[in-house]
Amino acid sequence: MKKPMKDTCRLYTDLAWLWPMWGDAAEYEDYCELVADLIRQHARLPVTTLLDIGCGGGKNIMNLKREFSVTGMDLSPTMLAQAKELNPECTFFQADMRTFRYGRTFDAILMDDAISYMNCREDFESAFRTAYAHLNKGGILVVTPDVTLETFQQNKTTATQSRRDRLEVVFIENIYDPDPEDDQYETTILYLIRDQGRLRIETDHWTLGVFSIDTWRNVLRETGFDLQEGRYEYEGDEYTMFACVKTG
Repeated sequence: MKKPMKDTCRLYTDLAWLWPMWGDAAEYEDYCELVADLIRQHARLPVTTLLDIGCGGGKNIMNLKREFSVTGMDLSPTMLAQAKELNPECTFFQADMRTFRYGRTFDAILMDDAISYMNCREDFESAFRTAYAHLNKGGILVVTPDVTLETFQQNKTTATQSRRDRLEVVFIENIYDPDPEDDQYETTILYLIRDQGRLRIETDHWTLGVFSIDTWRNVLRETGFDLQEGRYEYEGDEYTMFACVKTG
């Protein structure tokens, strides 16, 4: 039996310096406005505080802090350093989204694509229970699946180009599911880095989770949330946005 490729996650460690080039905060504005709309429509208390679980380099926070007092959490210290530099007025802490206990609760929580890293049912459920524990009653969690079983496109490959000064980078991303019977798929990234025309090629790989849309609904309801759903369209793809209210 062939061993699966080892996860590297270099975009969050030694290649994290590339992350600011893979889209800027302005590209996240439309999504963040939809997040804020869902919060305003469905929260059952006045929302002033928001926790961004898996905040990465802080691009969502740069948009959301216009309306909320935002705290960011991430597992990667390298990404947290970038988020702090981008948002020096905000609070950040390092933790694991499956298990952390911060000692305070929030009016709203955002879980963006970091939830994709929960690549087994146990971790998937744990992340939502942890979010639930950090919400005030009547508060709201907004979470968006990157892919579900219904929307997954085998071998989908996308390319993004970026240039700053004399540095050019092409990000080539491929997703592939080697075993449709389990809850996982693979993302492989190829980085074509040209510094003053000199080519350097780096690779990256990680294993992500993929669940059916009904599994998402069932797990969120079993966690204790009251669900509402919205839609987000980006570059021709449509995503489900869950607005999850803590009623208990």
